[in-house]
Amino acid sequence: MSKRSWDELKATRADSAGRRRGYDKAGRAIRLAMEVRALREARGLSQRELAELVGTTQSAIARLEGGNVSPSLPTLDKIAEALDAELSVSLVDLKAG
Repeated sequence: MSKRSWDELKATRADSAGRRRGYDKAGRAIRLAMEVRALREARGLSQRELAELVGTTQSAIARLEGGNVSPSLPTLDKIAEALDAELSVSLVDLKAG
């Protein structure tokens, strides 16, 4: 059985606008989780060490890296600062052509 990509799975199962938004939101959480983990590992930090720098718990970092939570902007700011990274957030007008 071949593995389907996230986009293929999303396209076959996203039969409503609400469901598509849910998949897009989950995809963003997973991409963010992967970015945080990659930067944390690149800096040689454990989840516990990052948590201490951010002022949270190791389990909170684990949940974020698992893609199971949507952190607030202030939390993302703290994580970016702890990882010596820049947080970039943008809104893209999907109706602009």
